[in-house]
Amino acid sequence: MMNNMNINMMHPQQQPNPQQLQQQQLQQQQQQMQQQQQQQQQQQQQQQSPLDNISKVKSLIGPLRESLSNTIKTAAQTLNQNSQIDIGSQKGMEMQIPRFDKNLEEFYSICDQIELNLKTSIKCLSQQESSNRYLNLPVAPTKTESIGLNDNTLTYPQFLATAGAQVAYTKEIHDTLVAAAQNISPSD
Repeated sequence: MMNNMNINMMHPQQQPNPQQLQQQQLQQQQQQMQQQQQQQQQQQQQQQSPLDNISKVKSLIGPLRESLSNTIKTAAQTLNQNSQIDIGSQKGMEMQIPRFDKNLEEFYSICDQIELNLKTSIKCLSQQESSNRYLNLPVAPTKTESIGLNDNTLTYPQFLATAGAQVAYTKEIHDTLVAAAQNISPSD
């Protein structure tokens, strides 16, 4: 009995206290849950790959919340550990805390994905508006010839020809404007 007491008194820092053990176990559980969630997200993304951009944004909201939560928790744990070290109640690196910068990087990565999907959606809407403004005929969604289509519906080959003609016309206008600008400016 006395030997055990002497051993405990000689090396009190080697035995982690119950609070530290609980924190370590909690961190390990959180990391396991994060890994499982990431695997589930990857599987869902693979299954839902043909989704539109808005659906992708909606599917990223859950991971964004989790990432923000993990980032804030890690920041709080790091701040707590640093304050305990500063007041002297804890020495150096007694327990491992997940790295704040990795959690923050994951959060920013998800934010970037959401931003790109939203920008793409805005660009698609802009193109759709332009298409409706400059070519207000509906286009058949298939490449096949018109079978049973209305007279005011363009087939896909007709749409491509119209788009090509518009591009050529725009290039012609651009070239004319460039030539006019060169004629107006004095030559050196």
